[in-house]
Amino acid sequence: MSQLTGYQKRLFVFLSVATFFEGYDFMALSQILPNLRADMALSEAQGGLLGSVISLGTVVAFVLVRLADRWGRRRVLALTILGYATFTFLTGLSRTPYDFALYQFVARVFLIGEWALSMVIAAEEYPAERRGFVIGVIQAANSLGSIICAAIAPFLLQTPPGWRTVYFVGVLPLLLLAYARRGLKETNRFAEYAAARTETRHSLLAILRSPYRARVLQLALIWGLTYICTNTAVLFWKEFAVGQRGFTDGEVGKAVAIASVGALPFVFFIGKLLDLWGRRRGAVFIYSVCAVFVVLAYQLHGFWALTLCLSAAIFAAIALLALLNTYTTELFPTEMRADAFAWSNNLLGRIGYVIAPGLVGWAAGHMGWGNAVSLTVVAVIAALILILALLPETSGRELEETAQL
Repeated sequence: MSQLTGYQKRLFVFLSVATFFEGYDFMALSQILPNLRADMALSEAQGGLLGSVISLGTVVAFVLVRLADRWGRRRVLALTILGYATFTFLTGLSRTPYDFALYQFVARVFLIGEWALSMVIAAEEYPAERRGFVIGVIQAANSLGSIICAAIAPFLLQTPPGWRTVYFVGVLPLLLLAYARRGLKETNRFAEYAAARTETRHSLLAILRSPYRARVLQLALIWGLTYICTNTAVLFWKEFAVGQRGFTDGEVGKAVAIASVGALPFVFFIGKLLDLWGRRRGAVFIYSVCAVFVVLAYQLHGFWALTLCLSAAIFAAIALLALLNTYTTELFPTEMRADAFAWSNNLLGRIGYVIAPGLVGWAAGHMGWGNAVSLTVVAVIAALILILALLPETSGRELEETAQL
């Protein structure tokens, strides 16, 4: 197995820190929402609408991500870091729900762009035998961000600025990241492509007119089906635990903390598993864990039984992102890689991400949270069937080869 160069090791740290903030930001909103609603006199319905508006930024990130095939990975990633730092700081200065929604909407655009480009760069800069491991660890840094935010938010909320402190604190390491970006190089694969290309413009629909259209649509459907389950399994667990199992807020907080910390060590090894077992065998394992333990986390009784199942469900949700990030970056050529990620994940795949909470919430009104969320495992089973039927094995192969499979 080839050794990583000094630059690859530094890049590994840089990309891990960059994706750390996606987890921090997503957890921040859930942690400060009750305080924000009280501060701005918002009802629960208005708070939910606020979250929906902000989440649309993950779709708009499509525009930013696809620019990386024209402007280069380094240039667009630097833009996302600076943009996210700026609008995170502005979020802390919000005075009304409208400017909060606007700043967080734009921050989410830059944040998801940063996450997507981190995956593209990781795929292009690391050797084939290490690719799954590197992408897996970088994705695991996302969950670490969530855990740290959940741990420090209760203390930050007690400071005089209240919920605003959560965002002000988040800006400080972002400024260091913005400084460190100066040592970031363009990926060798994109640099070679840019030197040889004769056309600098990419039509918006170019990839859908290419031989890769079917692969984009296949991955978009797999992403969307996966998000239907993973975006609701953790989101609604508190509603289920309090409403149907009689947990207190304190018990839910304890359970989520134990489950998250328990899942983290296994999350850091998922990339290694994908390299050793291969993508398809890894998919069977991870999707099976997701289907089984999401159901158990919403059907069993008792604090420890539910907490252990929730931990396995959290592991599976994060591991599935690592798996699909790997596939999405491997199955397209350099000149289309960012565009393909933007179409399959940020635009089309996010349809499942956006509509799932509303659909599950509606179903919960008729059959309860436990049964409503449990039914979403049908979507992940369908996603696994599509992977096994449509996607090739890419483990251990160079990107130039996997893009032709």
